[in-house]
Amino acid sequence: MKYFYTIMFLAVMIIVGIVSYQTNKVNLLPEDVIRNLERKGSNRFELEKAITYFREKGDSLQLEALFFLIGNMEDHSYVTFALYDSTGEEIDFNVLNYPDYNTVIAALDSMETETGELHFDRKERFYDLKEISSEYLIENVELAFKAWKTLPWASYLSYEDFCEYVLPYRGSNEPLELWREHFFNRYQNLPGELSDPQDCIEVGSRINDDLKSWFTFDPLFYCHPTDLGLSEMMETHSGRCEDMTNLTIYAMRAVGLAVTSDYTPHWADAGGNHAWNAILVKNGEVIPFMGCEANPGKYSLTNRFAKVYRKTYSKQKGNLVFILEDWEKAPPWLSGKYYRDVTRYYIDVVDVVVDLEKSVPDSTNYAYLSVFNSGEWKAIQWGKIVGNSVRFCEMGSNIVYLPMYYVHEELEPAASPFILDPKGEIRRLDGLSAIDSVTARLISTTRKKIADATVGRDVVFLESGEIYKLFFWEDEWVSVGKQQATDEPMLFHNIPANRLYWLIKEGSRKEERIFTLENGKQVWW
Repeated sequence: MKYFYTIMFLAVMIIVGIVSYQTNKVNLLPEDVIRNLERKGSNRFELEKAITYFREKGDSLQLEALFFLIGNMEDHSYVTFALYDSTGEEIDFNVLNYPDYNTVIAALDSMETETGELHFDRKERFYDLKEISSEYLIENVELAFKAWKTLPWASYLSYEDFCEYVLPYRGSNEPLELWREHFFNRYQNLPGELSDPQDCIEVGSRINDDLKSWFTFDPLFYCHPTDLGLSEMMETHSGRCEDMTNLTIYAMRAVGLAVTSDYTPHWADAGGNHAWNAILVKNGEVIPFMGCEANPGKYSLTNRFAKVYRKTYSKQKGNLVFILEDWEKAPPWLSGKYYRDVTRYYIDVVDVVVDLEKSVPDSTNYAYLSVFNSGEWKAIQWGKIVGNSVRFCEMGSNIVYLPMYYVHEELEPAASPFILDPKGEIRRLDGLSAIDSVTARLISTTRKKIADATVGRDVVFLESGEIYKLFFWEDEWVSVGKQQATDEPMLFHNIPANRLYWLIKEGSRKEERIFTLENGKQVWW
């Protein structure tokens, strides 16, 4: 009987030992890696193959770099877009069948006349966790390390900067393709051709000059919102700014340059958005440039922005998505995990405290500052509501903002629009002034550079014979009326004073800009 208990004790200890070994083996993995391996539908077998490869290789730093990629991988993906009508029916449309942007717009306008309003929307999303192969990950890690460890201009990079700015295998939501070997080989002779092989700006400029020789911007691709992959870019030789920045990231990261993409999601004084590249240099400074267009140190951004953000591969735990309560939603792109605020590196910024004039909706903890862009108010920053006010941090100035709530997945006004000055002071555009009404003398729908004109005669930029509508803002755009344009300024009498105004041409795509009236003249925002 004594032997029986001894044998049972040993058996239990062996089982405990096996369980303990398996548990310790799992615990060797970082928590975010384990979480992503266990996600529903994850390509776990391929991910574990890559982990096993680097474990058996015995390179602990490369294994750690692989953990960085897998641990931050959950939302990285390839996203396709398609054109839809107002009923949600997909429209068969290929932008590459048209020779230029104007032809595409004319075609879309013609289609809208027949089918009603059209819009591009997400069609499919292919998550890296489900699609990526072990071979792809292994090649990406090994070639990234090869560039970092062997090329002279990459020697200054810390491991942390290497992981964020060299190691990642994608720039945005483009298809997964191998690119490191192609560009590493393309620029393999660069070290012997440089005046200073440790000057990353000289390296970046040389590579960008090469990219400029065969790839260029084409507005046609504004109507091709699916990001291009490398093979498509090598075929089209053109794309939009997103494609240009991605191509530049491929070419420069392949040789160990720390390059990323900064962007403003919504211009503050124009329609649309913009993305450009930035390169990290030895002193920690980040220098902006435009891949395939303008080299580091020779690039300037001409439009006004309220915010600049930087794309990251790693999750940014201070972002709103990690702070929101489960029940509260945020405007879509502000719900992202992979961006960080870098506005202060580009412009002088100020914090602004806004009093909320509208009652705070139930279960709402955050408010948003929005800019006017392509006919809509679009959220660009968030702030925590405290009592009846909210602080918005590090904002660009000389910009019109509208405080808003996000309710039932729609933005709605929370207070009057205001102009933010460089000292953080606000001028509310709410009509509360000594003057009740004014006469609007209008000459344009957007900011124009006015050349010398005949003395006593205004230069008018309105299209004679076209119908224009004037609106002012009061929780929504309220119509003042409409007029047909002539060669003379357009006059609207007795309109509400100290408001925000918007003059649009009938049938336009609503790219006209908002303005205030200052001493009888239009001032553009």
